[in-house]
Amino acid sequence: MRYVASPVLGAFILILSACSPDGQTGAFGLRTVDLNVGGTTVKVEVADSPQSLENGLMYRDTLAEGTGMLFVLGPAEQASFWMKNTKIPLSIGFIDGNSVLREEHDMQPFDEHLTRSATSDICYALEVNQGWFQKHHIDPGVKVTGIPR
Repeated sequence: MRYVASPVLGAFILILSACSPDGQTGAFGLRTVDLNVGGTTVKVEVADSPQSLENGLMYRDTLAEGTGMLFVLGPAEQASFWMKNTKIPLSIGFIDGNSVLREEHDMQPFDEHLTRSATSDICYALEVNQGWFQKHHIDPGVKVTGIPR
């Protein structure tokens, strides 16, 4: 998955990542945190640097059950993602600055069409295996806790 960023976002993310406390690290060197999404825990790698935001889950063959990636986007915006070089079918949840899941979408491997949030108040995006939200009966409006600030 590749996040399509605005030009000014890079500098903000560098500052944000420098201020973030270190946590556990995953197999790809990104720190991991546990999120609670509507009562369900998911262990996520945190993409909060320009490189990790650009690469996302590209080139990976699998995504373990109960895991995902949290994109820390910065100031509220209309978020746009695509599946260039992404082999895994994913679902994406767009989360606002109040840590509320606003919407979710399914995305297909290698699809380069943009998946955009319907609103411009998105600060985070959560990618998980396709169908994860439905499997856990998670609908828009639920609170997401554990997001690193």
